[in-house]
Amino acid sequence: MQQERCGWAMNDSVEQVYHDNEWGVPSHDERYLFEMLNLEGAQAGLSWRLILNKRAAYKAAFHDFDPDKCAMLTDEELEHIRETAEIVRNKLKIRGVRKNAIAFLKVQAEFGSFGAYIWGFTAGKQIVNHWTDMSQMPAQTALSERISKDLKKRGFIFVGPVIIYSYLQAIGMIDDHVITCPYHTENRS
Repeated sequence: MQQERCGWAMNDSVEQVYHDNEWGVPSHDERYLFEMLNLEGAQAGLSWRLILNKRAAYKAAFHDFDPDKCAMLTDEELEHIRETAEIVRNKLKIRGVRKNAIAFLKVQAEFGSFGAYIWGFTAGKQIVNHWTDMSQMPAQTALSERISKDLKKRGFIFVGPVIIYSYLQAIGMIDDHVITCPYHTENRS
C-alpha cells in the first residue's frame, strides 16, 4: 500500500511542513501548548491554512506566545496589535490571548505545568486513532467536550469542543493521521 500524507495537508508547503513535523506529535512544551491553544482559537470560523500563514506575525505580536508577557499586555498594546499586526484583527480573539495567558498561568500554578493539567485528561497517554479516511474523523468527542467545559470554567475563551479537538490533534494528545499516512505514529520510524 502506497503511503500518502493526510489529504488536508496536500494544498501547500506550509500545511505540509506543519503536518509532517508537528500535527499529532506529542508536545509537553509549555510555550508551544500556549501557542497552539491561541492559534486554534484564532482559527474559529476561518481556515487553518490562513492561521498557519500568519503564524510568524502572531508570534511576533504576542512575544513568541510567552504566557507571562501575554498576561501583562495592556489594552493599549492589544489595540496596537489589532491595528498593526498582520493577524486576524478580531478584537475578542486578540484580547483572548491575554485572558488565556492569565488563565494559563493560574493552571500552571495549580498543577505545576499546563502540560501536567492537559495531559492529565488522558493519564499522559496519546490517543492513536486508526482512520482509513479523513471523513471518519470526528469534529469533537466526549473528551474534547470535557476539556472544553473545564477550560471555560477556568477562564479560558475560544475553547469550544471543536476547537479543543483540533487543539488535542495539534499538541499530539490525539494522533488522527490516517493509517496510510507515513506520519501516523505507527508508521514513523
